[in-house]
Amino acid sequence: MFTGIIQDTGTVRKFTRRGGDALIEVATTSLPLDDVKIGDSIAVSGACLTVTALGAQGFTFDVSAETLSRTTLGGLRAGDRVNLEKALRMSDFLGGHLVLGHVDCVGRIVERTARADSIVCGFTLERGLSKYVVARGSVTVDGISLTVNSCEGDRFYVNIIPHTAEKTTLAGKKAGDPVNIETDILGKYVEKLLRPGRGVDMDVLREHGFIE
Repeated sequence: MFTGIIQDTGTVRKFTRRGGDALIEVATTSLPLDDVKIGDSIAVSGACLTVTALGAQGFTFDVSAETLSRTTLGGLRAGDRVNLEKALRMSDFLGGHLVLGHVDCVGRIVERTARADSIVCGFTLERGLSKYVVARGSVTVDGISLTVNSCEGDRFYVNIIPHTAEKTTLAGKKAGDPVNIETDILGKYVEKLLRPGRGVDMDVLREHGFIE
C-alpha cells in the first residue's frame, strides 16, 4: 500500500522483453535504499512492482504481460523518467490517500492549461470508472495523489502546483500522453456493500443514522 506522495523520479536504465513479460531496471539518485530488500514493493508510476534485484543506485523488476498490457509500463524505453514510492509503513504519515498500486486504466491528458503558477490538467478515463471520481475527492495519476477539481462525464480535472510538477514526471507530460489512473478504493468498497443482498442497504444506513 502507498500514499501517492512521490519520493523520487527514477530513470529507466534497461527495458528488456522476455516473451510477453519484461525486465525493467530503474536507477534512482535520491531514494534511500538502505531499507529496501528483494521482495519489497515499490510503486513505479503508480504500478505496484516487486523488487527482484538490487544495485548500488537502483533496482530491477520482473513485470508480467498482464501489468504491461494494463499500464503505461509496456511503452517505457531506456532514459524515460518514472515516479517512485516505497511501500507505506504503519508508522508513516499518510500525506496523500490510500493507494494500492493497482492501476484501473490507462487514461490520457486531454487538456493542459497554465493558471497562475499552477497547471490545470484534464484527463480521460475508461467509461464506467467515472463514478469513482468525485469533485474534491482523491485520484492517483502515475502514482501521484491528486485532488479532483471537477468532473465532466468521463473526464476530470486536477490542479498541479509547482512543487508537484517539479518533483514528479508531470512537468514533462503534454496533451495526448497516456497516464496510469487508479481511482479511490473507498468508493469501490462502498458500491459493493450497497449492492442488493450484500447486507448493507439504504434502510440499514437510515436505521443507524448515516442518512436521513
